[in-house]
Amino acid sequence: MRFMVMVRATRESEAGVMPSEELLAAMGRYNEELVNAGVMLAGEGLQPSAKGARIHFSGAQRRVIDGPFAETKELIAGFWLWQCRSLEEAIEWARRCPNPFDGESELEIRQVFEAEDFGEAFTPELREQEERLRAQVAARE
Repeated sequence: MRFMVMVRATRESEAGVMPSEELLAAMGRYNEELVNAGVMLAGEGLQPSAKGARIHFSGAQRRVIDGPFAETKELIAGFWLWQCRSLEEAIEWARRCPNPFDGESELEIRQVFEAEDFGEAFTPELREQEERLRAQVAARE
């Protein structure tokens, strides 16, 4: 099972406060553990929402909303993509994470949909297309 582990933003991360050398080193050691265990598939920190945008959909209409976004507690400051046997295993790895920020921090763990989760709506043709696209992405890496 794959899990997206999201690091919730803080006022400081949204203000562009960079992590200390000590935190970067601690996260580097933690990421190395994840990689060596075969858990980490990807992971990145994100720039503050002031450097981002949202696209609002309403039927066929599209509207661009420029950052920054007001609700800091709803924003993501970084993420990992992990391969784990269960949610419980993902939780155990997350509990070992260094605190991403000084003070209060929060991680959110969500399971990623797999092809079989979509049932009959994910037709053989759609599965083939998905596999082809994933192969093209992998070939670029």
